[in-house]
Amino acid sequence: MLDFTVAIRTFNGAKRLPLVLDRLRTQIQTKTIAWEVLVVDNNSNDDTARVIQSYQATWVGQCPLRYVFEPQQGAAIARRRAIQEAEGRLIGFLDDDNLPSEDWVASAVAFGQVNPKAGAFGSRIRGVFETEIPKNFEKISAYLAIKGNTQQYCYDTYKKGLPAGAGLVVRRQAWLESVPTHLVLQGPTGDRLPTKSEEIEALFYLRKAGWEIWHHPTMQIEHHIPARRLERDYLLNFFHTLGLSRHRLRMLRFVPWQRPVMTIVYLVSDLCKITSSFVRHHKILKTDVVAACEMQALIGSLFSPFYLLKKNLLPVNQQPHPVAKTQSCL
Repeated sequence: MLDFTVAIRTFNGAKRLPLVLDRLRTQIQTKTIAWEVLVVDNNSNDDTARVIQSYQATWVGQCPLRYVFEPQQGAAIARRRAIQEAEGRLIGFLDDDNLPSEDWVASAVAFGQVNPKAGAFGSRIRGVFETEIPKNFEKISAYLAIKGNTQQYCYDTYKKGLPAGAGLVVRRQAWLESVPTHLVLQGPTGDRLPTKSEEIEALFYLRKAGWEIWHHPTMQIEHHIPARRLERDYLLNFFHTLGLSRHRLRMLRFVPWQRPVMTIVYLVSDLCKITSSFVRHHKILKTDVVAACEMQALIGSLFSPFYLLKKNLLPVNQQPHPVAKTQSCL
């Protein structure tokens, strides 16, 4: 086994990948680290394969550059393929619009080695925007994989959230032991967003199995966000889809017999939140994109159990989980 695998998920990333690969082949403090770069082409129809071939022809140093093609689209599917193919004990996930700092690999390996109970840990993520961000954007930035907190901490409660998939590092063995082979939430499929929060579902399983989940700000990446992803229509669709995925994550906290009761509790709670939000913000919903996004997330949450049921995304049987290893962060 190698120490580390950098797994890059890409879809039609021929123009974006060179920036990521250039950052990776200039990583510092890696002379004593056995690592590799693995590009998972998630059914691209552009020149992605040719770009990787050209880099492989000139790739030098101790770090191999590998390429695999995954024809079934879906962020969770591509991540699962990366875990199957990876040779590293730790796997760091990057998208083709994530640019790691020059010591990202070294920082990830060092943290993983001194924290053996950490099943996953996330990076500090700075947003790089092509256009001006909306007013009050900080209220929703975390949902777009912007994690700017400079303090290291453990996600020891559900209320503190979980790391973003961009810049996430997982312990391969922990994932294989704890996360079901087929996740319900599959994430973005090409340019569409059928369900979101696929990495959060996986992290729920890791934490349920007793692994620690950390925010490690020494690992830093830049997340490049194009102008189209800040357009009103895109954001409203994104947050509505985010809401539609929420029921799945909520129910993971409960045993099967509790879920029908908690479904009703959450339906009532969501309806109350929608009513309250509308009373407070109805005059600005057409002009304030952040307020509109928050409303769309609430509406999506309300309809989430019905949407997932219609899509047959509420399976009865799940892969059993191992006995918890630890319940606290030291």
